[in-house]
Amino acid sequence: MVASNEAPPENETALRVDDDGGAPAKWKIVGPGLVVAATGVGAADMVATLVAGSQFGYKLFWAVIVGVILKIVLVEGAGRFSLATGKTIFEGWRSLGKWTTWYFGPYIMIWGFVYGATAMSSAALPLAALFPILPLWGWAILMGLAGFVMVWFGKYSTFEKITALLVGIMFVTVVGLAVIAVPNIPEMIAGLVPMIPAKGGVLSTLALAGGVGGTITLAAYGYWLREKGWHTPKWMRVMRIDNSMAYVMTGIFVIAMLIVGAEVVRSAGISISAGDEGLLELSDVLRAEYGDVVGVGFLIGFWAASFSSIIGVWNGVSLMFADFWGNMRGKPSGHPDTRVGGKYFKFYILWLTFPPMILFALGKPIALILAYGVLGSLFMPFLALTLLGLLNGTRVPKEWANKAHTNIALGICALLFGILGVQQVVKALLPVFGG
Repeated sequence: MVASNEAPPENETALRVDDDGGAPAKWKIVGPGLVVAATGVGAADMVATLVAGSQFGYKLFWAVIVGVILKIVLVEGAGRFSLATGKTIFEGWRSLGKWTTWYFGPYIMIWGFVYGATAMSSAALPLAALFPILPLWGWAILMGLAGFVMVWFGKYSTFEKITALLVGIMFVTVVGLAVIAVPNIPEMIAGLVPMIPAKGGVLSTLALAGGVGGTITLAAYGYWLREKGWHTPKWMRVMRIDNSMAYVMTGIFVIAMLIVGAEVVRSAGISISAGDEGLLELSDVLRAEYGDVVGVGFLIGFWAASFSSIIGVWNGVSLMFADFWGNMRGKPSGHPDTRVGGKYFKFYILWLTFPPMILFALGKPIALILAYGVLGSLFMPFLALTLLGLLNGTRVPKEWANKAHTNIALGICALLFGILGVQQVVKALLPVFGG
């Protein structure tokens, strides 16, 4: 993954591994796992969990746990492939056939254009509520520019530290809110028993299990491992610890939102909007129930979750694009043009930041939103299925190939996300065909 004539990443010396390839003598707990988990948990995940808690209480608690386990399996697979082979995930995809490039190329361009506007607006919502001195689109532009500056001029280590700070804010505000709400422990324990509520429960269960933290950013994990300086099999153990601990934290965060939905929203007897605006509605409920300090504190946590997604995508998906485009141009992965600060990396940061601002004026172009929804809904089954292909057979050394239980877990991921993807495609297409 790193060329032999290339200088090691800036913070490679921050960790040391025993000569026998065993556990590191010293390693920092804040790693790429926390970055990918924080990037994946945005306002949409918060709203989905909040709505599930308000509708079903703790009945879908088990689905959150399943979702965390599935994401650990997916991210571990992406990381294991990168460490075991020294190749990026895109190099692996290309080895499976040209069809992967034909899917990924259009997807990353359309996704970036639409997501850029969505992410900026999401981070702007709580700021517009707290400081109504600017319209929503004004705050959105400022959030995009702030993410642009941080990623364009910042090094990976700086980006990682900022992400850790934002995670801390998210964790304190949301988990603290769950504690204040006083969870019903007996009901939570009962919710560990798998069951699907009769009315609307199937789709809610699938969405909750599938929506715990991330889509395309899961595949960025291997690129962040490289930037961290973890790029050979000797880092396998610390990668697995890093990934597992990060998603356990994500699980705690999502469970906290489930508690808030079950204890606060359901008790208030109100319905929360399915969009990001639902979090603003929750803030109003919190102000009425617990006072301004709690309501404002939650808005700060909402902003931290949204802004961590901005800088995470601006960094991680830009690395993915840079590697994709570098490969298309015949440049090896690890070439300076494909790394942080390289010209392909910077091009995609520009693409994420400035063209999407047009959407603030034009609204939502139907064809583009449709393509975004269809291609995006297929990414998670694409990732699960390609990992099954990459982590079996001769593409990885035998000792790092999938075991039976990992294949079963990835098969479940492919099935679950495939069902979710089909459901989302149908949902996207129904308005077009008059459904």
